[in-house]
Amino acid sequence: MTKLTVVFLSLLFSTSALEAQVPYYQGKSIRIVVGYLAGDTHDVWARTTARYLAKHIPGNPDIVVVNMPGAGSMIAANHVYAVAKPDGLTLGMFSPSLYHAQLTGRREVQFDWAKFTWIGSPVRNGHLLYMRSDAPYKTLNDIRKAAEPPRCSATGVGTTSYDIPKLLEDTLGLKFRIITGYPGGAEQDLALERGEVDCRAIPTSAFFGREPFTTWFKKALVHIMLQTARQRNSKIPDVPTIFELMDQYNTSDARRRFANVYLGAGGFGDFPIVASPGVPTDRTKILREAYATTVREPELGEEVKKRGWEIKPINAEDLEELAKEVVNQRPDAIEWLKKLYDK
Repeated sequence: MTKLTVVFLSLLFSTSALEAQVPYYQGKSIRIVVGYLAGDTHDVWARTTARYLAKHIPGNPDIVVVNMPGAGSMIAANHVYAVAKPDGLTLGMFSPSLYHAQLTGRREVQFDWAKFTWIGSPVRNGHLLYMRSDAPYKTLNDIRKAAEPPRCSATGVGTTSYDIPKLLEDTLGLKFRIITGYPGGAEQDLALERGEVDCRAIPTSAFFGREPFTTWFKKALVHIMLQTARQRNSKIPDVPTIFELMDQYNTSDARRRFANVYLGAGGFGDFPIVASPGVPTDRTKILREAYATTVREPELGEEVKKRGWEIKPINAEDLEELAKEVVNQRPDAIEWLKKLYDK
């Protein structure tokens, strides 16, 4: 072997070793695709998380939030699953109840919920239904007996604002007129202020986490009718849960079981983050560990507290197992979901 060959091989091995030591994410950008408009609670959560996440990823990549609203966040979910490369550079945040659309066989679904790469979720929480205080629906019985049902806003099927009223119709006998097609939360806020609608269902953490809800609630411009968590939230201790109400209204055992199938979406929390399916194991590990460290970040905790949010994180492994569980439903439960959405 000549000296020139030895020098060449030494340089080659040195370069390879140096490249092996360079973190994968160094010099790269990660996108968080959010299925809602800028300013919506999902968007604010994503942007808040992004500010802290990068420093816990070796290589300190840039992280940008991309808004891809539409079809109740279905467009974003389809993009992350079927369009984005499985390189660990695209994350997604969309409705945790979109798997209902998969179970019911909706044609626009281009994902398999169980095959997303689950990264983490910041908080496990329930949902609530709020009503304009000047609307003629002061109690749940007013809604049940109404000749003209209250108008609730929604972006589309597969979102809290659409699904929760449908669930309440089926389990408690309440009546709603759901008006769909709003691009996002800001438009729904304006619709309520203008009197176009009377009500909306929303994650509890979102309601207490941004304006105008804080002011609306403080000034009694809206009142909360019910909540879907198993236990009453300490911020609204006088508001009954759907489980208490199913007892009160003698909801059948079958419908209680089906309600639990639907409410299983709450196990994903309000703002879960996923990556495309097939992300290499080492990159998945990096992202999961970085996210788990981020949600324990003291500075993030302080910011969350100031915003009126909470952090009760759900780890990726639990989300992964739950995703497999919720898409494996009995035929009668799937038929119930189909009928629920057809009403």
